[in-house]
Formats: sequence, C-alpha cells, structure tokens
Amino acid sequence: MVQAYNFLASWQLFPEKCTFQFGLAPKSGNYKIESIKNGHALSISINWVNIENQAFYTQYDVVPDGEIRPFENQELADTIKAEILNASAIQTTFIKEEQIILEVLHEILPNGYLKLTQKGKNKEGNPFSNIEIYHKQMSVLPYASSVGSVAIRPTKEGVIKHKALSAMEEQTNMQLDQIKQQIELLAKQAQEIRKRKELSLLIYEARLSFKPQIGHIYHVYERNDGSHMLSLVGPHEWGGAGPFKQFISSVKLLADHTWMEVN
Repeated sequence: MVQAYNFLASWQLFPEKCTFQFGLAPKSGNYKIESIKNGHALSISINWVNIENQAFYTQYDVVPDGEIRPFENQELADTIKAEILNASAIQTTFIKEEQIILEVLHEILPNGYLKLTQKGKNKEGNPFSNIEIYHKQMSVLPYASSVGSVAIRPTKEGVIKHKALSAMEEQTNMQLDQIKQQIELLAKQAQEIRKRKELSLLIYEARLSFKPQIGHIYHVYERNDGSHMLSLVGPHEWGGAGPFKQFISSVKLLADHTWMEVN
C-alpha cells in the first residue's frame, strides 16, 4: 500500500480537460481516495453534479492486491479486482457474469494530476473510453465526479451535500479572495518600500553640498565619473541634464528619512 500513497487525496475534476464517449459529463466533481483497514484497502468516494444541478454520490472499497473479490453493488458488478501496477498506476476491473464490463486505470501524471481512463461497453455493446483529469485538493472542496465509474443514483444525501458544499465553497472562495487581495496589497507595499530603500541608498551615497529638508523636492543626477549628485536645480532649469551625464529622478525626503521618487 506504500505505492498507493500518491493517490491518497481529494481530487477535483477539470471538466474542460475531460473527454467522454459515454454518459453526460459532469460540470464539477470530486474523487476521493482514502486508506482504510490499517492500510490494506482503499475507500473510493465519488460526488458529482450534472448540468441540471442534480447531485450524485457513491462510495465503494477495494483491496488492491490483484485478487478477484465480491463487489458490494451487485447491480453494477458481481466481482471486482484492483491491482497496484506501480507507484503511478492502479488498475480496477469490474466483472459481471464472468465478463469484464468496466476497467478503470488511475494514473499519476508527471505534472501531478490524476488521470482516470474508463473503458467499457454501453447498453448496445459498443466500446467506449472516458478520460477524466483531476488536480489534487489540499482540503475537502466541493462536488465530485465520475459518470462511468459506478452505477450511481441521485439521493437526498447527495442533494444535501451539494447544497452544503456549494455554500461552503462560496464562503471559502470569498475569504480566499480577501486574503489574496491583502497579500497583493502587502506585496505592493513591500515593493514600494524596497524601491524607496534602494533609492535612499543611492542618494545617501551621492554627493551632498547641503542639508536636505523633509518634504522638499530635490533632483538626482549621474556625474560623468559614474557617481551621483543631489541638486536643488531641476532638469527643466538646466535645459536638460545640465553639466551632468544624465538626469536620474526627482525625489522627496520623507519623515522616516527615506526618499520617494516623484514625477
């Protein structure tokens, strides 16, 4: 079961990355894999919401040892076989009347996504292949999915979960947006402080022939030898950079003795 570690998570569906040859594609979904029975089995729970906002839920357990075992949902299959192929792949096979009716390959992609490839036959006996792509969730997030994996029906429990999870998603998304805005503001403030610090270091290393006053505007020039100079005279008064190599910026001394660039 150590090899199944990468799969143990709550995975959220990427509807736009999926392809379905059979069944209606869900508009949102969650596929959760947990370790149970002291690590000897896996619990797979599936939630999904269709385009008509109907909520569905199902859950089943597998022992990924390659042995054929009775399946709890006899409507779908008589037996099931699950096998860990390697650290990045788990194969699950559903069998009914000694015939394979559905194969589900779980694969961890190089980018960390979970890919589910479902192969089976529809009611007319024609083969189909559905591909679902999920990304890992660090916490329990809304909905869930999987149209072809198990026979599932709308339930009162599913509707209740859908409504509750929808409300939770709206609230947490709003809180996350607020935190994101705060982070962006702090990042902007940090960038402005860093810029003022760099400008202040440049000015304090420059040549000063007078004592700057807080709140006053001065002008920084680069001299021909690469050093800098703080001047009372602006570039418009020189008619350009004046006797210097180039004009750098107009600046103002703040109360904390840092310098701020001004237009």
